[in-house]
Amino acid sequence: MIHDIDESLRALVRRDVLNGANVEVSFEAPSKEWSARRNAPTVNLYLYDIREDVSRRGAQYEELRNERGMVVERRPPPRLFRLSYLVTAWTQRPEDEHRLLSAMLACFLPLDALPVDILRGEAGDLVRPLTVTVGLPLPADRNISDVWSAMGGELKASLDLVITAPFETRRTRPIGPPVREERILVAGMAPEPGGPRLPGSPPPEPLVRKVAEDQMEAAGDPETRTVRVRRVQPNGS
Repeated sequence: MIHDIDESLRALVRRDVLNGANVEVSFEAPSKEWSARRNAPTVNLYLYDIREDVSRRGAQYEELRNERGMVVERRPPPRLFRLSYLVTAWTQRPEDEHRLLSAMLACFLPLDALPVDILRGEAGDLVRPLTVTVGLPLPADRNISDVWSAMGGELKASLDLVITAPFETRRTRPIGPPVREERILVAGMAPEPGGPRLPGSPPPEPLVRKVAEDQMEAAGDPETRTVRVRRVQPNGS
């Protein structure tokens, strides 16, 4: 899905930043070799870091229900990953680069999430939004100069753009079959109707009744939750 997020960003930049201007949009690493090959004004969005936002990881399994409202699948919530882009502008004059960076900042700063109408591919099928942050301070374990050094390039003005996207783990938890009968265990009930229960006698057989079709529900354990048990006192409580 990362490539779909790239294409969504390309569509947004072309529409709201460039507005028909003769400026290219690139996702290549802005190394010395790349800048030497460049022959037109360019906005570069280089994806330099992908990591999970573990502080927002959910632990509660989500239930997937069919058209009758029955649980047919349980799965963990999506993991949220932060995609960090190094945004730079490349022209012949620093003034033009600064104008492009200013336009990029003005484009992303009002956004809490990527607009739905520019989402491409799988990104457009997501239920959760693709949240946006721009220009925030980098974490303590990351230095932007290290990114430039790794690419062999010279440090220049840039924006740090972060898109937080949900990724499915594709793990599921099996469920049991629907509950079809209810067993009621009555405390103190004798083995024979009306007879006293003797010490050490075996527990009574539970009362069994069928569960109505519209009350059937999916159980969580396919081996042990095939019935629903309810304990009541002799007075019906």
